[in-house]
Amino acid sequence: MPTPRPFRFGVQADGTGSRDEWVARAYRAEALGYDTWLLADHFGAQFAPGPALAAAAEATVSLRIGTFVYANDFRHPALLAKEAATLDVLSEGRFELGLGAGWLRDEYEAVGLPFEPPGVRLDRLAEAVTIIKGLFGEGPVNFAGQHYRVTNLTGGPRPIQRPGPPLLIGGGGPRLLTLAAREAGIVGLNPRALPEGGLDRADIDAESVGRKATLVREAAGLRWEDVELNIALLGGAVTDDPSAEVAAIAARAGVDATTVLSSPHTLFGTLDTLADRLREGRERWGLAYITVPERSMVALAPLVARLRGT
Repeated sequence: MPTPRPFRFGVQADGTGSRDEWVARAYRAEALGYDTWLLADHFGAQFAPGPALAAAAEATVSLRIGTFVYANDFRHPALLAKEAATLDVLSEGRFELGLGAGWLRDEYEAVGLPFEPPGVRLDRLAEAVTIIKGLFGEGPVNFAGQHYRVTNLTGGPRPIQRPGPPLLIGGGGPRLLTLAAREAGIVGLNPRALPEGGLDRADIDAESVGRKATLVREAAGLRWEDVELNIALLGGAVTDDPSAEVAAIAARAGVDATTVLSSPHTLFGTLDTLADRLREGRERWGLAYITVPERSMVALAPLVARLRGT
């Protein structure tokens, strides 16, 4: 059996507020012991990931920054590679590149992008990963695929981390998880995306998470020891009475409270109980990188202090 990976903890930040509020929250995450400050990629009121993460990196010392995740269809991969490499340079090698196929149909329609079938979006993502990795490397890239064409293009700036910033790909369906297992250093186990758009918010039970972890391990093959498994929490707290938040999560997901409490996507209970649950999840499935929603950042800080790096 390989040696278990040490626990890491990230915060999925709420990307709004003033400049001072934003950097103060990132600084607090670092002070509480979190490893990464992560931002999603959506239209609307939230910050654009690139400049917001650069500001967070400037305000902190050791906190890593990352996208959770860029929607591939919103940018050409050559542009995305340049942005990722720039963030890696500006953060002095603290950037993690999260990349996904896109799933929120309403955003596509709002900006006039066709929301094509999952297979098409996944094909584009696979081509984009090839191009991005190439542009992180040496020399010019030439690529002619079904969706993208790059001719004699040399990437720049060169990222500090070699061969490039760690790549995170997350998903819930077999094809996306297989791509992630073969290409990414970090694989996120997420609720599956629905073909018509949106997420299956009920896809959070332990059995489903176990199936996804097994699929990743089998698809990774000899790469398995180099893959870090991530899971994003819907909520959590070190508490003896989680009933109010559990009820809210259950209502949003359309499941009962028992499913929420036993799901690997939540952490509610005493400090000892939660520490044991995370150790069990790492032992059974390899889950070692835990992403916490910002609203749960303070409530789960004692657990981070207990387990981070162990």
